[in-house]
Amino acid sequence: MYGYPWRYEWKAGEGLNQAETSSDFIVQGMSCTACAARIEKAVGKMGGVRSVAVSFPSRTAWVQYDPAAVHPGQIAKRIEQLGFTTAAPERAKESMEQEKRTLLLRLIVSALLTLPLLATMLQHWSWPGSISLPPLLANPWLQLLLATVIQFGIGLPFYFGAYHALRQRTANMDVLVAIGTSAAYLYSHYVVFQTVGSGTAAAQHTLPLYFETSAVVITAVLLGKYIEAAASEKTQQEATGFSKLHAREVEIERAGTMRTMRIDEVRAGDYAFVRPGETIPVDGIIVVGQSDVDESLLTGESLPQAKRPGDRVFAGTLNGGGRLRVRTEAASQHTMLHRISELVKQAQRSKSAIQRQVDVAAGFFVPIMLFFSAITFALWMFIVEPGNWQRAFSCAIAVMLAACPCALGLATPISLVIASGVLSRKGIVVKEAGALERLSRLHTLVLDKTGTLTEGKPRVTAIYAERGGKTAVLRVAAAAEAGSAHPLAKAIRDEAAAAGLVAHAADKTVFTPGKGIEASFEGKPIGVGNVKLAAEKEWRITPPALAFARKREEEGETVIYVMEASGCIGVIAVADPVKPYARDTVLKLKEMGVEVWLATGDHAAPAAAAAEAAGIDGVYSGMLPEGKLELVRRLQHEGKRVGMAGDGWNDAPALAAADVGIAMGDGTDAALTAGHMTLLQPRLRAIPEALRISRLTIRNVRQNLTFAFFYNAIIIPFAACGLLQPWMAGTAMALSSVSVALNALRLKTGLLKDSGAL
Repeated sequence: MYGYPWRYEWKAGEGLNQAETSSDFIVQGMSCTACAARIEKAVGKMGGVRSVAVSFPSRTAWVQYDPAAVHPGQIAKRIEQLGFTTAAPERAKESMEQEKRTLLLRLIVSALLTLPLLATMLQHWSWPGSISLPPLLANPWLQLLLATVIQFGIGLPFYFGAYHALRQRTANMDVLVAIGTSAAYLYSHYVVFQTVGSGTAAAQHTLPLYFETSAVVITAVLLGKYIEAAASEKTQQEATGFSKLHAREVEIERAGTMRTMRIDEVRAGDYAFVRPGETIPVDGIIVVGQSDVDESLLTGESLPQAKRPGDRVFAGTLNGGGRLRVRTEAASQHTMLHRISELVKQAQRSKSAIQRQVDVAAGFFVPIMLFFSAITFALWMFIVEPGNWQRAFSCAIAVMLAACPCALGLATPISLVIASGVLSRKGIVVKEAGALERLSRLHTLVLDKTGTLTEGKPRVTAIYAERGGKTAVLRVAAAAEAGSAHPLAKAIRDEAAAAGLVAHAADKTVFTPGKGIEASFEGKPIGVGNVKLAAEKEWRITPPALAFARKREEEGETVIYVMEASGCIGVIAVADPVKPYARDTVLKLKEMGVEVWLATGDHAAPAAAAAEAAGIDGVYSGMLPEGKLELVRRLQHEGKRVGMAGDGWNDAPALAAADVGIAMGDGTDAALTAGHMTLLQPRLRAIPEALRISRLTIRNVRQNLTFAFFYNAIIIPFAACGLLQPWMAGTAMALSSVSVALNALRLKTGLLKDSGAL
């Protein structure tokens, strides 16, 4: 049981200090969230261990540590010393299936042996016309034999779990089950040997035995654990579809030779071939071929994306109808697919504030209930029915069996795992569970302008020609901007290309930051720049050109003057259009009670124009990154829960300071490093969708917690008052956990509703 015959291959964890790494472990044998807390506490005390996160629903442990001080084998051994078994993460599916098979076998055997004992419940009840039991079923020795097999055969793992928990000075579900069922069994065992063994009442078969109590409780608990395991397995399968996107083999051209090799043998620079209908196995650049690529399972983009030579493709996406030759940039564990998968796992193993509070409460709950069980026994024994120790004993056991906090422990994590998985399939990566909780309570959302509210790709909207026509103006401007990487320069070149112009690059180019470019073209001095450069160089600008520029600036557009031989030959207006559905998104957020603000480093006119187009009332323009940070902090100081949505680069300080930082990604791995959440495709409509999902998730969590607390508030007093038989209390305890798990699984229907709105 305690061996670990697997060789754990660890790799450096991403985003950690250079001297630290992280490893994942599959953990079998956990019975409830108290077991997860016990592992976290014990492993966290090991020298060199920096952080530990254990998830009961996913049966996983994540450990961050200093490899110079401790290695994975030592960590695995420590977990196994606590009474659990460990396995490599590659065996996650196999491990879960094995746990289910073992539980099912124990459940079937326990149920078959319990059925004869169930009939003996009739002997505790008497009413007119009651059916007499067959003598064999009522035989105390047969009951003892069946109950012994169930108690110490089928129920043996409960004793192991209780022993290891008590060694760590903690209490979990195994402790309650072991003590409660053992009490019922040992009492009945005592009665059999004291009464039947001495020859008295042997023929009456009316002994007050409780063998059926211990048997029914063990069977009910096993049923609950099996359903929980099935729910956890389904949750993990539905939480992420990334595992099925990973390719195992790929066709590679290396040194002029075609070969098929394992994906972990592929290197950067290799050429991969992808046939129509195949999953793209690597991240890379298309060098030959064109196709439509379905990126929906990776980025949430529902429509296939047209890909041509020079375009980037990602592992896990589905190639359409064309054969592609892709130059590999990343493969196996270095792809964006793997990075997203790791971030989803990170979110699923993290804990929200609600879950941490519940875990603390659950840690105290079992000892308190053991004490309450003892008080119940004393009250019945000395006050309610003095001297009736059988009645007192029955009520105390009922309290003990009803008090397991499993439902509380399961109330939060299963819902959060489902939510993070659904979000990831919509192209929304949540990096921590607490972000979902904070997002659900959002008051204010601050939006960056360029790349967030707008397309981030300026385009030419109008051209004024002083002389020579618009084509001449565009030709000169494109020549001057031929070598510039500025977004406005690209907009001019794109417009020239659309007009069919093939302008040669100008020479003697001089770039003035923040103003423009001067150069020489076809023997004449030319220039392209803003009003500052025009004034500095004393370009001659006619009143009609100035009037055109002024009108365009009032509409929020950027104006560029084009000069030839010191005279302005035209004016080009450029604008960064607001994203489609931006206004609908802002309206939806307002309907959801979220106040929307715009904060941008752009000038007042274009900022106001973009805000008006999107329906945003509050605008802050001319803001540097530190200004956005100060705005977020000021709003928080006013008592608001603030979200910040930006491009993940110059907005990084504000993203980090916000209650929820939302990085508007562009499908690259770099975008995943910013904010608490990342939209893999910068679609504004994903923000209200994420908000809706967060609110449904937290509502589901609260439903689970309400039910769990309501169950304990009702069932435990009933048990203490003697209104529940012990087997009833134990069965109700098991079914309460099942109810919470099923309600969490029901959450998926609500999360996927109206998913087309994304």
